[in-house]
Amino acid sequence: MSAVVAAPRLPALVVGQVSHARGTPVRYSFRHHHYQWLVDLDELPRLRWPTRLLARFDARDHLDGGRLGSGIRGDVDRFLAARGVRTGPGDRVLMLAHARILGYVFDPLTVFWVLAPDGTVRAVVLEVHNTFGQRHGYLLHVDDSGRAEVDKAFYVSPFNDTSGSYAIALRLTPERVSVTVGLVREGQRVMTATTTGTPLPASTGTLVATASRHLVMTYRVWLLIHWHALRLWLRRLPLQPRPPHSTEENVR
Repeated sequence: MSAVVAAPRLPALVVGQVSHARGTPVRYSFRHHHYQWLVDLDELPRLRWPTRLLARFDARDHLDGGRLGSGIRGDVDRFLAARGVRTGPGDRVLMLAHARILGYVFDPLTVFWVLAPDGTVRAVVLEVHNTFGQRHGYLLHVDDSGRAEVDKAFYVSPFNDTSGSYAIALRLTPERVSVTVGLVREGQRVMTATTTGTPLPASTGTLVATASRHLVMTYRVWLLIHWHALRLWLRRLPLQPRPPHSTEENVR
């Protein structure tokens, strides 16, 4: 059975926190204030100057980079079709992601929900980016509780190889949006990453206030990733070699 969800009013700013907890071989955790956008790919926000400096959505930042046209939605449809999932004209594709701020974005995790007209989740796509300029798409088939599992196939952290699997839990409601990804290896939870927040209507006032509180969010994300990596390296957590990866083969 597939999950049925009721999406919040869109576009929305999902304002909350991001947290990571690593259990082995070094115990390490952190939590930061955080926000993302939740948007309908067929109705992407088009902000006026100067607020568009705070949010812009560009096809080149996701999946196949808009190479064949029709924007991000076209890339999602083609990604799904190549894996046997057909979308209909009445389906919605919702995206949880960072927007470009002052022309820059780094988006560690983007989530695409593909919803039938009645709210049934046809599929979910997780798009993962690493700091080496690579990206990878995972197709998920979620159960009626919003949970899924998928084998890990992409090098993200320099402290983890590509072995193991992801245990994923998704929540999409008018009151709460959350994504939890747990890395499991040989039956042991290695680490857990969660982003969670309250969806707020993306008015100009809300955007300006949220962006002001979180500074330049996408630059901050990049800096914090490298800051925590440095701290783990100083604690002598061993680095893992990065295997070859074809972005094109895994996002088309």
